[in-house]
Amino acid sequence: MDKSYLEISKASDLESPKERIIFRCLEMLPLFLSLTTLTGAFFLSWYKPVWVAIFIILFDLYWLCRVCYFSFYQISTWKKMKKHLKINWLEKLNKEPKTKNWKDIYHLIVLPFYKEDADIIRTTFRALENSNYPKDKMIVVLACEEKVRESAQETAQIIKQEFGDKFYRFLITFHPQNITGEIAGKGSNTAWALEQAKEKIIDKENIPYQNVIISSFDIDTHVFPQYFACLVWNYLSAEKPLKSSYQPIPIYNNNIWDASILSRLISLSGTFWQMVLQERQEKLATFSSHSWPFQVFIDVGYPSNLVPDDSHIFWKSYFYYNGDYRVIPLYYPVSMDALMAKTLSRTAINQYKQQLRWAWGCLEIPYVIYGFLKNKKICVRDKLCRSFNIIEGFWGWAVASLLIFFLGWLPIIIGGEKFNISLLSYNLPRLTGVIMTISMVGIIVSAVLSFSLLPSRPSHYSRWKNFSLIFQWFLLPIALIFFGAFPAIDAQVRLALGKYMGFWVTDKVRKSD
Repeated sequence: MDKSYLEISKASDLESPKERIIFRCLEMLPLFLSLTTLTGAFFLSWYKPVWVAIFIILFDLYWLCRVCYFSFYQISTWKKMKKHLKINWLEKLNKEPKTKNWKDIYHLIVLPFYKEDADIIRTTFRALENSNYPKDKMIVVLACEEKVRESAQETAQIIKQEFGDKFYRFLITFHPQNITGEIAGKGSNTAWALEQAKEKIIDKENIPYQNVIISSFDIDTHVFPQYFACLVWNYLSAEKPLKSSYQPIPIYNNNIWDASILSRLISLSGTFWQMVLQERQEKLATFSSHSWPFQVFIDVGYPSNLVPDDSHIFWKSYFYYNGDYRVIPLYYPVSMDALMAKTLSRTAINQYKQQLRWAWGCLEIPYVIYGFLKNKKICVRDKLCRSFNIIEGFWGWAVASLLIFFLGWLPIIIGGEKFNISLLSYNLPRLTGVIMTISMVGIIVSAVLSFSLLPSRPSHYSRWKNFSLIFQWFLLPIALIFFGAFPAIDAQVRLALGKYMGFWVTDKVRKSD
């Protein structure tokens, strides 16, 4: 079967005019659904206010159900994570017969960086050094960009001098500029680094591909001590280890005490969403820092022509193996930085840009649906379920908060006198208010769990700092709209207009800087 469609990143990649039209229609689909929902709510609030009032009540009830099962999954994942953090995974590897060959497994750790300070990279390497997995099975690649060779080389040499002899192999790579068909960013840098590691280490030393696990980490990712042992145990215990990716729980708390209220709230919300997805494997795709078999890289390659490379490697692998590919949740965390900038206004701007980059994952909708149209070996049920999940996810991201916090009042405001004197008009705000009040249980669960994810409070902060960690959750509606719905709609507009995004590098700033 022809699998050339695996390399498509946009409609213009297709040669057939008919295929290009189909793909362009799919690129417009996310915005069409979001705008149809929002404009329909406005128009029908005037033309058929009763219909909209009933829809709003049903949607709020639907949202209450979502909040309840999200809270259930959050608590379930949190319990599993706490349990897994207490397990001695190295001891577990040594005891179980199915993992007796664990010492044959190598970790290929790729750390792409651009202009980050040496101190930030140093803490990442220190976490690798302090992990309890044998260092003679760890191959570390510091992936630099040729574009900033002078500063990057200086930083890389500092790191190599301090940590170069700590691991089995330490490799510095420089990703060339302006390679045809590439988009400059983390994905293309990672793809280049993996090719260099293959040529200079894996192939040269005849290391079997099935004995190598890739871990692609953001440069600020700190592994917990047992991460690699936990990863190997899951790899060797999986039913199909070579057809699985492995997703830890990303916790953005390296600098959480220094971050602003806005950054803390959005970072914790992102963590909790990933915790929910750990229990919803039908929706789980790889995100940010994750791991996968080197054999998959040999078969599938790594995306270098689009921004959301972390999720795209899952979908590309899923289609390459005709649907026989999955993400295994690790229930084990890695920690990263909450977004910070030198001023509060710059933090807000950067936070919006980061959310916009993540929302650009809507690019996967046309890719996935088009892939389902082309691949006849994937069962129809899987096609329908996965198509619905990815569409509903980005649709909800764009419209849910607006429907809940704004559009519920529209029938009353523009529904006309006849509707306003009705019993439904009188009860609508009261009924929706009760439903949303009950839905506060989700915020309470998140607020309580957030304290258990915090590192120790630095001595220079008083206990009063804890009150801001409670107060921040009252800002959630604002965050969901301005740093959720708006960037999601922004991304969908860009996709519909064919204004494809490049990679925006998140500033890595810490207070000590």
